[in-house]
Amino acid sequence: MKKIFLMAAVAALMMTSCGTNGSLSQVGSAVLTDVLTGGQTGATTTTNTGNAVNTVLQSVLGMTGTKVSKQSLIGTWKYSQPGCAFTSEKLLAQAGGEIVASNVKTKLQPTYQKVGINASNTQVTFNQDGTFSAKIAGKAWSGTYKYDENTCKITMSGLLLNVNCYAKLNTNGIGLLFEGKKLLTLIQTVSALSGNNTTIKTIGDVASSYNGLRVGFDMTK
Repeated sequence: MKKIFLMAAVAALMMTSCGTNGSLSQVGSAVLTDVLTGGQTGATTTTNTGNAVNTVLQSVLGMTGTKVSKQSLIGTWKYSQPGCAFTSEKLLAQAGGEIVASNVKTKLQPTYQKVGINASNTQVTFNQDGTFSAKIAGKAWSGTYKYDENTCKITMSGLLLNVNCYAKLNTNGIGLLFEGKKLLTLIQTVSALSGNNTTIKTIGDVASSYNGLRVGFDMTK
């Protein structure tokens, strides 16, 4: 058993061997400490390590435990905060770990507020029959959708535009995440905010700052 934990610790440290700072390196160190001390560091270390691992996994698309089933997608989801995730663990590590993902959300928050996105006017409803209806900053958008459970990809087709996004299971809901340019197009088109180009451009700038970053909305029911 100890050998298994040691392998896990080494793997965690290898993920951050390229000079990456942040949660990933902390996870590797904590796991290794538990292994070398025979787990005598106490329940607090184990709990913190588990929480840190879970937090990191929440920042990667398509990970086991973060995939949304087709049935779970059904329902009305309301905006709660900016969302983001990376397309792989490697790209998350290269960017600087989960701390970077958290910082991205912080940077997007005031931009979303200026655009007018909030919990009362931004939501999406996925219906059982393959149709959807949504509001982005109060502007209506509707059409049909297809969901691939394996890739977590949602293809949304409406009168105004067609756009793809990815669903990710969060602790208290889901994330709907887009490529930066796609999110930019969605907000510009649906919200008709072309007069606020500087604010809108900020969304694209943040999304293009890191390879494999997807940004969008964290939603709750």
